[in-house]
Amino acid sequence: MSPRALECAEELRVNTLLARLGFDVDVLRDGTEKLGGRRVAEAEVWPEGICFFIAVLGTGAEKEYLSGIRQGCSAWLPALRAVRKRAVAIFSQSTATLAATRLNDDGLPSGYAASTLVLARLLTQTMEARVPTAPEELRVFRRSLEPGARRPATGRFATLVFDDSLERTRTAGSRSVRRSRASTTGTVLRYPGRLLTDEHRRAFAQRTSSRGGVIVIDQSGSMDVERDALEGLLRRAPDALVLGYSHRPGDRGHAPNAWLLCDRGTVAATYPSGNVGNGVDGPALRWALGHRRGDEPVVWVTDGQVTDSHDHPDGSLTRECAQLVRRHRVRLARDLNEATALLRSNRANAPSSLAAFGRVGRALLDEGER
Repeated sequence: MSPRALECAEELRVNTLLARLGFDVDVLRDGTEKLGGRRVAEAEVWPEGICFFIAVLGTGAEKEYLSGIRQGCSAWLPALRAVRKRAVAIFSQSTATLAATRLNDDGLPSGYAASTLVLARLLTQTMEARVPTAPEELRVFRRSLEPGARRPATGRFATLVFDDSLERTRTAGSRSVRRSRASTTGTVLRYPGRLLTDEHRRAFAQRTSSRGGVIVIDQSGSMDVERDALEGLLRRAPDALVLGYSHRPGDRGHAPNAWLLCDRGTVAATYPSGNVGNGVDGPALRWALGHRRGDEPVVWVTDGQVTDSHDHPDGSLTRECAQLVRRHRVRLARDLNEATALLRSNRANAPSSLAAFGRVGRALLDEGER
């Protein structure tokens, strides 16, 4: 939970109890609330906007604060009202329950745990949400406030957090592998049969040196890494850099969401199976491109679905990843076996194959048509 969310939720519990004890909470204001609300809204600092609203809810400062929000960004008001409704429902418990100091099984005052903690968790995910503006976005946002509901969309990627605890072992084989591939020119006629079977007549052998490549693997949901497939890739590209990623929806940077399966000659002895969601597709691609050596190939193993930090599909984030793919000639693969084959190819994905890569594939096709 966000410490700020916890602080403001507890402020609401204290103010609610004061009002029930007969104190005049209308005097809880200092005259700066309207100006403060306007400045927060103009600066588009939504996390503080929602938290401070909870801190002044039910007091004499609430109306002035909302007036300032209206001046700064009136589009926030429907979302604020939805949060207010849910907060009032959480704090509608009896005074005896709300103020109970008896410790629960976790060693916390039961009144605090049943109200402040519940609202603070809700506030934390709401602080990270994209502020809804369209009617459908507002309906989805309202649903996200209900108990057990899915978190609201954020419209942004999570931060990449690496797992540095993985044990590594040295891979067998050379760090630079020389191979032959068919070519239209050369000094050795190694594949004479291609003069008849290959329309380009690539009958000569051309020696190439393969140091590896960069593989980025989406390990969310049904996407998984088979150990045999990973070992097969390393036999062909022992110097490969292989990055796996998967984000736990709603995590605020505590759980690792990226891990190096292979690092230029070393391989992880064990590795996570994933955290359910995507959440860091863009940061993972940018990290991989930043660690590319020269013009070595970069392959992204993906189903083409890109999601935000709460695992919601997002059109702008999808287009961001599609632009990275097109700009840096990243090759798309459905699994590691296909990625291994693409490492040996010098060509990008054919347009006819892009339809198999979900939203990213469609975004690439749309860009190509323009």
